[in-house]
Amino acid sequence: MSDLSVNIAGLLFKNPVTTASGTFGYGDEFREFMDVGRLGGIFVKAVTGKNRDGNAYPRMAETASGMLNSVGLQNKGVDHFCREIYPGIKNLNTHIVVNVSGSTVEEYVEVAGRINELEKIPAIELNISCPNVKFGGMAFGTVTGMATEVTAAVRKVYKKVLMVKLSPNVTSITDLAKAVVDGGADVITLINTLLGMAIDAERQRPILSTITGGLSGPAIKPIALRMVWQVHKAVHTPIIGLGGIMNATDAIEFMLAGASAIQVGTANFIDPAVSLKIVDGIEAYMENHKIKAVTDLVGALRTE
Repeated sequence: MSDLSVNIAGLLFKNPVTTASGTFGYGDEFREFMDVGRLGGIFVKAVTGKNRDGNAYPRMAETASGMLNSVGLQNKGVDHFCREIYPGIKNLNTHIVVNVSGSTVEEYVEVAGRINELEKIPAIELNISCPNVKFGGMAFGTVTGMATEVTAAVRKVYKKVLMVKLSPNVTSITDLAKAVVDGGADVITLINTLLGMAIDAERQRPILSTITGGLSGPAIKPIALRMVWQVHKAVHTPIIGLGGIMNATDAIEFMLAGASAIQVGTANFIDPAVSLKIVDGIEAYMENHKIKAVTDLVGALRTE
């Protein structure tokens, strides 16, 4: 039998396949399509301090080999999550990781502190691609000093596994990775979406209401692989890789580049059960290549 389990910062996942925040709801919505308990974990949609209605429509657009979104972190706030959402998902037979977002350091700290009190949530994922309203709207995750600051502030109040999701919209992804590790991150998640836009030539107007949005899907996979490989060489912190993973081969490539686990994002919109197919595909690959432990794949890329 192949051993699919992975230990990430002391947290044991039954397999390395998880789902990306914002593409899998709160997990409960997918029960009719699949046994969510077979997944290594579920990264639920973003939670902020207060209710957010999100951006105006249209806020999603299909592109060549991908999609753009500018949903705007729509959610009902941390109080609603703790009171209404958490009781319904806390007993799912897989790890539940909450994506934490905010517009100020104080908001990140507030949300992380509340989530820290939830017994069945073993980890959070900081989304530092959010604009810092106190710093002119520049994203926390594009300046190393701000990335360290917000990570360190959350580290003081959050006592479980702290994951930080990195923005690819930077000059040096390794400098950003080192910055969040300096702030106390246990795990690095990368990559978040790339900034892009789509235009309606007939109307001569942008398709998204916000003009620009986050590009995801197969189009960004080569960039995501490169960044995972670079960060794996630069820091010793476990990595969860994502960006255009559509099948088991994609997932294996990310692990070879250095990811200890992966997230499936855009593919969930095409096939709600794709994550389990990826689990089965990884196991079949291991059997074909006589690999006993999936951890043997991590960073095994041959470059010489």
